[in-house]
Amino acid sequence: EVRLVESGGGLVQPGGSLRLSCSASGFTFGAYEINWVRQAPGKGPEWVSVIAVDGTTYLADSVKGRFTISRDTAKNTVYLQMTDVKAEDTAVYYCAASSAISVRPDDYDYWGQGTQVTVSS
Repeated sequence: EVRLVESGGGLVQPGGSLRLSCSASGFTFGAYEINWVRQAPGKGPEWVSVIAVDGTTYLADSVKGRFTISRDTAKNTVYLQMTDVKAEDTAVYYCAASSAISVRPDDYDYWGQGTQVTVSS
């Protein structure tokens, strides 16, 4: 059974930090690119970051310099380290597995159920 489970969301102040985790099971973790996608209230999904099969990372311009994506292959887990968070980072954050690099959510094969991040003073 394929499962992606996000955790680590919560309330954080502007300028603060938060680390999200995505735990995967039921598929060949090392054969997939793992993406982070977020959806703010009333908005469509926004691609945030990906870590490719070979370990290469990519970040959206809106989070570059503030967020970092990483993985622990032994734990089948991908992380999104969020620093210097801003109000516009408020969203539900999802992790998703894809067979190729893409910023289009329709291209992703498996999804988690999301974790809420709220940035507020």
